[in-house]
Amino acid sequence: MDIEGFKKLVKKYEPLHAAFVNDAMTGERYYKNGSDILFGRKKEDGEGNALRNADNRIPRNFHGLLVNQKASYAFTVPPLIDVGDAGADRCIMEALGDMYTKNCMELCINAANASVAWVHYWTDGENGFRWAVVGSQQVIPVWDRSLERKLLGVMRVYGETDEETGEDYTIYEYWTDTCCQAYRRRTADTVDRGMQYYGMFTGPSESEKSAEYQHGMGEVPFIPFFNNNIHTSDLKNIKKLVDVYDKVYSGFINDLDDVQEIILVLSGYGGTELEGFLQELKKYKVISLDGDKDENAGVSTLNIEIPVEARNTVLEMTRKAIFEQGQGFDPQPEKFGNQSGEALKFMYSLLEMKTGLTETEFRPGFSKLVRAICRHKGIKCSTVNQTWTRTRIRNDAELVQMCRDSEGIISQRTILKNHPFVTDVEEELKQMEKERREAEEKEDDYQDAFAGGTDGSRRAEEKDRDSKIQDN
Repeated sequence: MDIEGFKKLVKKYEPLHAAFVNDAMTGERYYKNGSDILFGRKKEDGEGNALRNADNRIPRNFHGLLVNQKASYAFTVPPLIDVGDAGADRCIMEALGDMYTKNCMELCINAANASVAWVHYWTDGENGFRWAVVGSQQVIPVWDRSLERKLLGVMRVYGETDEETGEDYTIYEYWTDTCCQAYRRRTADTVDRGMQYYGMFTGPSESEKSAEYQHGMGEVPFIPFFNNNIHTSDLKNIKKLVDVYDKVYSGFINDLDDVQEIILVLSGYGGTELEGFLQELKKYKVISLDGDKDENAGVSTLNIEIPVEARNTVLEMTRKAIFEQGQGFDPQPEKFGNQSGEALKFMYSLLEMKTGLTETEFRPGFSKLVRAICRHKGIKCSTVNQTWTRTRIRNDAELVQMCRDSEGIISQRTILKNHPFVTDVEEELKQMEKERREAEEKEDDYQDAFAGGTDGSRRAEEKDRDSKIQDN
């Protein structure tokens, strides 16, 4: 694509992407406990009611809790990949690498905050397969208009500072199914005036830099992972509820701070300066009042009434609504106890529903990543099976009993797969086979030793007779 065509593409898609970036930044901010309560206008001296001076801003990180719940629930144990061949499975897991679990967590968190997460894959200089999670705010997808929504290209946009000049630049990488073209412009310049080619890829020799790179992947090397079926973030349903909770809770703390300040109301005070009044009160424990001049002379205090019961009710209702709307598990201590496995499952029902929607959207993405690995490694891959594991509080005694009762009804592999103590089924099967062989060998040795005199003597005589016959 020439530079003029790319300018048109940027001017078409970048303004639409700005709203997405704003929502994604808000989701990330709330995830880091930076809710709107922190950014309201501060109270200034002399403003408002003199009885209201405290200005506490206390956020409660409900969004971060709910997102971490889902990420830990779905990806503490990452999806297991099975393409029908044990050797191929090992090769795929090696390509996914040690960062597989961490990348899965990051994908889930990015999708929850921004409604979609992105994976980029490529090959390094040693012809190895590499992949990483790209920030959702950096990616501008270009889709076709078909029902399948095929990805035609991806613009990756990010900032960079020139080390020599110190100027800030905006970098554009445009990836298609064949190549990547790089452009950049000064951040202060417009698209029309500042856009230019950017040599960031190594050319035929190390000293040459090229603005175009032929990646040879056969498709756009970016994979979307949507958060749910309607492509929204997890913050959308709970933002207003979280803001209400922060406002009520912070207001309650402000009232407690204000109540500690006793405000005295003086009527008919005989002195002229308040400083003298405070000194007399502290030193003599008495106050001089002009009772003769003012029959209403006296001292009273102003109190702030705190509607504790009403606020507790609002906070409780709001908290409940946050976990219902956010489809999470409220970790209140009074909800735990010696509960059965089915009761514990019911407590996770909302979280399971939300995680199920995310799993449905993530499965095609992982399958596409695995197929890209298989193409690169030359592995035949017709079907990609994924096994997802949930991490939650459970009643292990019930699970062990169920596995014991299933002996002879289902296969040993299925029993081990669902046993709470087994993390790797293949290794467990190998260990069981090893222990079985060792037990058989010990049993044979025991039988030989127990046979001892009679059978042992008979075998010794037979051996001597056979040797004599061979000598003759």
